[in-house]
Amino acid sequence: MTALISNNADIAFMGPEASIYVFNEGKEDYVINFAQLTQRAGNFLIGRTNEEFNMEDLKGKTIIGGRPGGMPQMVLEFILKKNNIKPFEDVEIITNIDFTATAGSFIGGTGDYTTEFEPSASKIENEGRGHVVASLGIESGLVPYTAYMAEKSYIKANPETIQKFTNAIYKSQLWVDEHTPEEIAEVIKPQFKDTDMELLIQIVQRYKDQDTWRKDPYFEKTGLDLLQNILDSAGELDKRVEYDNIITTEFAEEAIKNIE
Repeated sequence: MTALISNNADIAFMGPEASIYVFNEGKEDYVINFAQLTQRAGNFLIGRTNEEFNMEDLKGKTIIGGRPGGMPQMVLEFILKKNNIKPFEDVEIITNIDFTATAGSFIGGTGDYTTEFEPSASKIENEGRGHVVASLGIESGLVPYTAYMAEKSYIKANPETIQKFTNAIYKSQLWVDEHTPEEIAEVIKPQFKDTDMELLIQIVQRYKDQDTWRKDPYFEKTGLDLLQNILDSAGELDKRVEYDNIITTEFAEEAIKNIE
């Protein structure tokens, strides 16, 4: 977001909550989301055993969470509250471990559970150090976790660029939906040179199985409503933002209409 609003980037890819914060700060040339990519959180709750799990099992336990105010931590707290579990009261949450060190800390014996993105989740399972017991993406619902956005002035001045960009995103979404994890892994392997091909296939399969990626770039109002519910529940929302203020579906609609 810093790069975007300082004119060091024309288009940015991040969590839409950042655009809410910018709008609420009163920036005149605020940021607008024009193409959504993912519709679920991409992290998982990992326990030490492979026994049947339900959320009630978390009471009295310790979870390695995320950074306070960060989306992974807010989603975790939202899910806990939805299951009548009070964060930091019914369950202890460790929030001061660096993002890159949480998996190692769990393997080293810290906590009863940890929240991990891929590839850490699958690596922990494959090494027999823990088991995925729940998907936070499924438990939280269809959240617009990542989207492409640009400043209002840039979109107004460059509609053709935004449209071509959105068309490309939609084509890739269709391609991902229509191809197997093996085919997808083969294409993305150059971006993950240090990840074993079998592990990459496993990760893609997990994300496809839970509909992590949208099948089109349309940003739905229900998604923004849920996102703001999560921010509000975490105490990070000063005031709710109207859908039409920070979302445009014009380019997604045009892409969907013209690309088969």
